[in-house]
Amino acid sequence: MLEYRISDWDEAYANGSNIARGERWPAAWAGPAEAFRSALSAAGRARLDLAYGARPRNRTDLFLPEGAARGLVVFVHGGYWLQLDKSYWSHLAAGALAHGYAVAMPSYTLCPDVRIAEIVREVATAIGEAAKIVDGPLMLTGHSAGGHLVSRMVTATSPLVPEVRRRIRNVVSISGLHDLRPLLSTAMNGKLAIDEAEALAESPALLRPMPDARITCWAGGNERTEFLRQNALLANIWTGLGATTAAVVEPDRHHFTIVDGLGEAKHPLTRTLLSD
Repeated sequence: MLEYRISDWDEAYANGSNIARGERWPAAWAGPAEAFRSALSAAGRARLDLAYGARPRNRTDLFLPEGAARGLVVFVHGGYWLQLDKSYWSHLAAGALAHGYAVAMPSYTLCPDVRIAEIVREVATAIGEAAKIVDGPLMLTGHSAGGHLVSRMVTATSPLVPEVRRRIRNVVSISGLHDLRPLLSTAMNGKLAIDEAEALAESPALLRPMPDARITCWAGGNERTEFLRQNALLANIWTGLGATTAAVVEPDRHHFTIVDGLGEAKHPLTRTLLSD
């Protein structure tokens, strides 16, 4: 019988050190994102640094399609709730924009300045404010910690207001962290400060989905084993709780390249996000 037990939780959740030339990221995203913002700004289709709250990082970039928007996509960035911001991801709006959807990308306050529960509330506020600007159906997607945050938006205890919840058509969690309990055993929890109570309250996999929730969990075939497990976990559990779910493992993608499909109009990731 083959048995498996994780003894090094830091290694289990270490991405860059387990990817060939992984040190290229996140810097590799910065140039394409800046060029994209500049081009959209020159075309009058970018509204940058829109405030949704009082804290310095409570800012959203909103990218607009040509003509009237068919609806709104919100992308929430990752970085283990500890790093990065909206400026690294702008180019990933290209796929949805090509289909006529507006795309909002918020930053949020990072740990340890706030706890994860407060980040959840900030993201809900950011989504709500963007939804006031753009009408129509609402699609949510996020990467890694951002996958956790968008999944949390469609739980039964979602902080979203009811009128925004009703507009959500689809959620795609990309390499999402859906059960926070393993992170209690990592060194990064010295800054995250997750305790058992917060893990139970803020882990989508430990919560019920809201009625009519629809979610796709999407990960790369070359991800760490824990990310593949977390990807399958939420889809599995929520299927048994009445949600419409799917779990996808995209071949030949790792934790940093798995988001690239959002920048392509015809990529299956973009098509899944925008599907009816």
